[in-house]
Amino acid sequence: MNTRDLTPRRPSLRGRAPATVRAPLAQPALEPIATTPSFKHKAYTALKNAIVQMDIYRSRDDIRLDERKLAQDFGISRTPVREAMAQLESEGFVRSVPRRGIYVVRKTKREVIEMITAWAALESMAARLITQNATDEEIAGLRKMFTTFVDGRLRAHLDEYSDVNIEFHQSIIKLSHNAVLTDLAENLFTHMRMIRRKTIVEKDRADRSIRDHMNIIEALESRATDRAEELVRDHALGLAAHVAEFADYLD
Repeated sequence: MNTRDLTPRRPSLRGRAPATVRAPLAQPALEPIATTPSFKHKAYTALKNAIVQMDIYRSRDDIRLDERKLAQDFGISRTPVREAMAQLESEGFVRSVPRRGIYVVRKTKREVIEMITAWAALESMAARLITQNATDEEIAGLRKMFTTFVDGRLRAHLDEYSDVNIEFHQSIIKLSHNAVLTDLAENLFTHMRMIRRKTIVEKDRADRSIRDHMNIIEALESRATDRAEELVRDHALGLAAHVAEFADYLD
């Protein structure tokens, strides 16, 4: 007997494809996320809120922001303040002038009209979506905003009405239940509220404003889609026309 016959034979690998060894998928290196807001975020929020509350169109004088003083007032280093300023500049609220400093941005008349025109498009679409998506209770909430100002009591509460007017337009966007539309409108609305606060006390805009709002609410309540869209658009474009005719302080 040949001893070679007793040797176990290995199965032939001829014709077989080699096994594929897959490399592990690359993963991003992640750091733990802090649960508290950063100093930059806090500084950004505080600065933005302060700018929005300012009557920046009352005077033509430049409004300069002192980075060092802001850091001292906040009780933080200048780095997060500088980072917050950079974000605000990208959003069009401040501008950096080399060797001079950082200034609050005042929009020109043309820029304001362009913003209002863009807002008219967004808000009118929001009104259309409200008639399709919002509940009766949500729409009823719009009417409740104005109970203080009926029966000739508007002039006695004009400052309060200015805030409610802004809240109303913000709610129109929110009640569309369209997240993309809401995101698009967010930064634009912040600019819009500054000019609305200025114009609401001019001429007879407050009286016309509340009449327009009541007509808009009625159209939304009756689910009159086309009419609601048209009324909201015309209301916004009416503001644009007012700015074009009377807002010389923007030039």
